[in-house]
Amino acid sequence: MSKDTGRRMMILRPASLSDADNLAHLGRSSFCAAFEHLYRPVDLSAFLEEAYSVEVVTTEIGDPAITHQLAQDADSSALTGYVKIKQPSGYSEYSDAANPLGLGQLYCAPTRIGEGIGAALMDWALTEAKTLGCDAIQLSVWSENFGAQRFYARYGFTKIADIAFWVGQHRDDEFLYELRI
Repeated sequence: MSKDTGRRMMILRPASLSDADNLAHLGRSSFCAAFEHLYRPVDLSAFLEEAYSVEVVTTEIGDPAITHQLAQDADSSALTGYVKIKQPSGYSEYSDAANPLGLGQLYCAPTRIGEGIGAALMDWALTEAKTLGCDAIQLSVWSENFGAQRFYARYGFTKIADIAFWVGQHRDDEFLYELRI
């Protein structure tokens, strides 16, 4: 699927196993650009290996419960963003939703934030949730990531719980957001 973001023509497509290296790199670079300064190197290193190693990403791409939708410029093979969804959500115990979808790692290349990539990926996730018959979408967001919180609020997400997110031995306070569909 291609989408005109007003600046460049963008292609949205599902990940394949051949994308694992690039997807792992984009995940690491996006996470580090936003959050690296918060953690001790040993905690960050452990987390990056646990969440963004090529082996982990390859396993996720092969998992039928997980879908990575990728964004790239129409005239380039370089990834500009992605979103990961999981069915069922890993947060279902926090809600009375019958069939929630989990949304995670809605990331854009650090130099491409503000170009509509995140919005295009979120629009895709909302459509996918409806197609799958989900009644809610759930996601976690760091309690001090105010920009992301505003982004999710524009889509109608609201906070339903306080949760913990671990980066190595470091505990972050996170908010669990949900959007009923």
